[in-house]
Amino acid sequence: MWSAIGLILLLPLVAMQFTREVAWTGHDFAVAATLLVGGGIAYEMVVARTRSGTRRRLIGGVILALVLLIWIDGAVGIL
Repeated sequence: MWSAIGLILLLPLVAMQFTREVAWTGHDFAVAATLLVGGGIAYEMVVARTRSGTRRRLIGGVILALVLLIWIDGAVGIL
């Protein structure tokens, strides 16, 4: 999971090398890293405290949905 977070953060960095349409600043990377790492830590806490695989998947899905909702709102300001 932690490698996936690193790869997600590398995608805009690589895209910035090829197009001007992706123009992230250091602040953008910091906010994205905080959001992704925060979601990852929340999931790790759930895994450590929950034995049921179904419950882990359900809570993990909720955490993922919240991270995506915050990401989308930050990107385009839907809410």
